[in-house]
Amino acid sequence: MTKRAKIASIVFWLLLLIIAWEIGANVVAATKRTPENILPHLYQIIGGALSDKPVASGISASLVVLSSARLTLMRALNGYLLGGILGFIFALLMKASGIIEKILFPYLMLIQLIPVLGLAPIILSITGDINKSRVIIAAILSFYPVAANTLAGFKAVEKEKYELMYTYAATKRIIFMKVLIPSSIPYLFTGLKISAPMAVTASILVDTLQGDGGLGCMLSQSLKHAMSINVFWLIVFFSAFVGIISTYLIGFIELLVSPEKRLKKH
Repeated sequence: MTKRAKIASIVFWLLLLIIAWEIGANVVAATKRTPENILPHLYQIIGGALSDKPVASGISASLVVLSSARLTLMRALNGYLLGGILGFIFALLMKASGIIEKILFPYLMLIQLIPVLGLAPIILSITGDINKSRVIIAAILSFYPVAANTLAGFKAVEKEKYELMYTYAATKRIIFMKVLIPSSIPYLFTGLKISAPMAVTASILVDTLQGDGGLGCMLSQSLKHAMSINVFWLIVFFSAFVGIISTYLIGFIELLVSPEKRLKKH
């Protein structure tokens, strides 16, 4: 697909989303007395974002979202980095030893099957600290995609490359450094792209369980009409934007560190 076709596709789906949203808002307006409390028009949400009218603690809706986002995104970033590093290390261990892979991999998959809202109370009861729990859960959700994709990258190395290294009497360490790790880089970044929005989502969901600020906490309060409903929709759109941008940011970093990716791009 050409660049122009990609732009046209994005514009088409964006317009389709806007039309569907406005149709839904009009339907709600025709059936409810207070549609702004359920599904406001997009211009109402934009107006709420631009307004300097205080909605909580004497600050505007946009400042409420941004101040809460700082806490949530820092926790998500810490968990994301921790999960990414551990995921890569465990992939190395599982590739180095088939026994470790057989022991660990089924349990790693099992952890991923537990819903975040079911996992959060368990982690909280173990740590006794909501802030640590947020970071740990973001790390858990980031861990598996990185570990699984990196391990797949290790296993995708062609047999001929191993044979070539064996002819040079290369040690296992050299094979990892010269063949396996470089070959796994695209797979690693695939895992990182998947993990980035998941870490943000996990951090927001755990915020809803307890106070102490964060986007999830503000989301819960806005749903209870403790503040303008525009705060709720601003958080929803902001979270979606952060998730999309985080994926593109990881893709940009991949271009910087992968010469092969840059050549394909051009």
